[in-house]
Formats: sequence, C-alpha cells, structure tokens
Amino acid sequence: MRLLVVEDEEDLADAVRLGLVRAGYAVDVATDVAQAYERLAVNAYDLMLLDLNLPDGDGFAVCHAIRRGEVPVEGGSDLRVLMLTARGALHDRVRGLDEGADDYLVKPFALAELLARVRALLRRDSGGGSAVLRVGPFQLDVARQEASRDGNRLHLTRKEFGVLEYLMTRPGHVVSAEELLEHVWDANADPFTQTVRVTVGTLRRKLGGEAIETVVGRGYRLREVA
Repeated sequence: MRLLVVEDEEDLADAVRLGLVRAGYAVDVATDVAQAYERLAVNAYDLMLLDLNLPDGDGFAVCHAIRRGEVPVEGGSDLRVLMLTARGALHDRVRGLDEGADDYLVKPFALAELLARVRALLRRDSGGGSAVLRVGPFQLDVARQEASRDGNRLHLTRKEFGVLEYLMTRPGHVVSAEELLEHVWDANADPFTQTVRVTVGTLRRKLGGEAIETVVGRGYRLREVA
C-alpha cells in the first residue's frame, strides 16, 4: 500500500516514514500543502497522514478541499485521511472529523498505535474486517508481516509482501503493472524499469507457479488455487 505523509517537521516526518517503511508500506513525504497537492495529483495513494499546522496552510482546509473535489486527486476524493496533530482539544477533533478525516491521532503518539490505526483504515478501504487476509491456501497477517501457504511460512521480501497483499485484497481481479507500481512502490521508483515484473516473478516462484496468472497485455491476477 502507498501512503503520503504530509508533515513539515523533518525529524518527525522521517521517523514516521521509516516506521511505515519498516512495516512494509511505500511512503512519500510532503512538507507543505503545495507539495502535497502536487503529489496527490499524480500518485494514487491508499492513505494520507496529514498534519494540521503546515507552513502554507492547514490540514482542515486540505481535507475540506479533497472531500469537495476542489483539488485533483489521482486516487479520488474518498482518499483515506488520518490527521496527525498536537491539537488535541475536543473542538479540533470534532472539526477534523467533520471536515472529512477518517481518524484523528494526537501527538505525541506511539508508533504501534499509529500502525494499528493505519491498518484499520486500510482494511476499511479494501472492505476487509480483519488484519488477516485469506485467499485459497494463502494467509497474510498484515500486523505481523507474515505470509503462509497451507500453514507453511513463506519468506517474502517487503516488496513481495506488498504485492501479495495488494493482490489478496483483489482476488480474481486483473491488476496492471502500473497499478502495482503506484500502490506498492514510492516516488523514487523508476517507472521504466522491470521492477514489477521481476518482483512478481520471484513472488510467483515462492507461492507456486500456478498462483499468480499473467494476463497478457493487462497485468496479473491472483488465483484461488487449491
């Protein structure tokens, strides 16, 4: 899953990004409203973590503009938004939710809680109700970053795990290489490389050759194999 962190405090932004990357997410960072809008217009994000106090605006206005379609958002105006802010007063929390935020976390916060809230919002986004995904013989524990087939542990890299997670939220659906690149890799990924094809290839071998089907000219599909 690909996330956008909008935070102008460099140390905090780096710490949040590192924690999310270690949890298996692709993460981009914007340090102000203008940069956030630039990234939102070209990248399809699954979730945005949004600070309220930014040098050229505030998170309330950003969320308001997104929900009302006033700014272009590649992923659509229903983008999940988690507000991260030191403003913990009741009226601030109420306003944040009223402006369209899906959740509101007050600084300082523990990384474990942040990751739990991110997982909860992403499950809601994909229609799942559990941190454990199951498709056929495959099981994916998102919280523990563990994957298995028929109870046997699969040793996956972070990108392989990310690709499998994305495919498991869309079983039977064809997912293009471009879509995988947008959601599993961050802004530093070169769109002209074969990174998606190579990662899918190594993942296919670990899952068993019949699990991931290549649909010529369209992308990849996770099959519910026995």
